[in-house]
Amino acid sequence: MDFSTVRWEEIGKASIETLQILGASGLFTIIIGLPLGVLLFMTARSASTQSRVVYSILSLIVNILRSVPFIILIVALIPFTRSLVGTATGVLGVIPPLVIAAAPYFARLVETTLREVDRGVIEAAQAMGASTGQIVRRVLLPEALPGLLAGITITIVTLVSYTAMAGMVGGGGLGTLAINYGYFRYQNEIMIISVVFMVILVQILQMAGDRLVTFFTRK
Repeated sequence: MDFSTVRWEEIGKASIETLQILGASGLFTIIIGLPLGVLLFMTARSASTQSRVVYSILSLIVNILRSVPFIILIVALIPFTRSLVGTATGVLGVIPPLVIAAAPYFARLVETTLREVDRGVIEAAQAMGASTGQIVRRVLLPEALPGLLAGITITIVTLVSYTAMAGMVGGGGLGTLAINYGYFRYQNEIMIISVVFMVILVQILQMAGDRLVTFFTRK
């Protein structure tokens, strides 16, 4: 292997694209997955028939989306992605399928985290006359914050692996670079560098997430 022939500008560009994909898809995953997870939690613990029906429908949809392998999901969503953002490739084209794949996953993590909140705290808030919205904003989310941050970290790390798989369909970033140069052109040095960069990225994300969890747990 000859690392002297590596086009570092291509590596840099792919790295920036990966960060852009992670930033955008991570943001939309949280925006969609957090309310969805809260809704799953609230409807699951409700005694009303209507809420139970809503939970069953949402749970089924979440389970279906989580069950489909991402590489299949991204191909199946090509028509939808193209109609939504105008392209099914590159940085922009990979964001919608990433969000659709990751948001249900994150929603389940949110639901599981909220279930660990002390029910006594929730009941105390209800006894003081707090509305459902106030309970969610002032009790559930603050109490579950360390667990939610851990869930966000897990989800973002999972998105890193998803971006690599998106390289198979020209999704952009380090995954596409590794596939186009490392696999199709047999440039193993590109493959190795791409893998090393992604490992470093995952380590940085995990350490940052762990530090945030520790900080807010102590508070």
